Amino acid sequence: MKLSNRGRYGVKAIFDIAFHNRGKPTQIKDIAERQAIPPRFLEQIFQDLKRAGLVTSKRGPRGGYQLASDPADIRVGDVIRALEGPVALTSPKESTDGDATSRAVTEEAFEDLAEQIEACFDSKTFEDLCERGEALGYGRRAPSKYVYVI
Repeated sequence: MKLSNRGRYGVKAIFDIAFHNRGKPTQIKDIAERQAIPPRFLEQIFQDLKRAGLVTSKRGPRGGYQLASDPADIRVGDVIRALEGPVALTSPKESTDGDATSRAVTEEAFEDLAEQIEACFDSKTFEDLCERGEALGYGRRAPSKYVYVI
């Protein structure tokens, strides 16, 4: 299975907000620069993440996108499903020609594998990723001297 750029960039963007701004408003240009993501594509991704309730937006010079909940409550799987849909390793129901028993067995196996892949994505939160970043020695950006009141 290979994630599209949309899914990979979405995970990178949510991590960026959680890690560098501790979930507070972050501008698209800053995320795009740090994560090497085209800003126009990132804006489209954030519209889907906003529709899914994973981020909110704030207008103005100190605005941007922020996490809708704590990084410990947002799972990697939430972002993948918001941008890619559910993990599916099976194809749409095909005709009944051929060996239906063999097809049923393999389709069931693929459904089980898809559930395991989703469980794997759901086992990691963005807080887990932030802790991993710190453990690897990556520095978080210094907190802003401004206090954001919402």
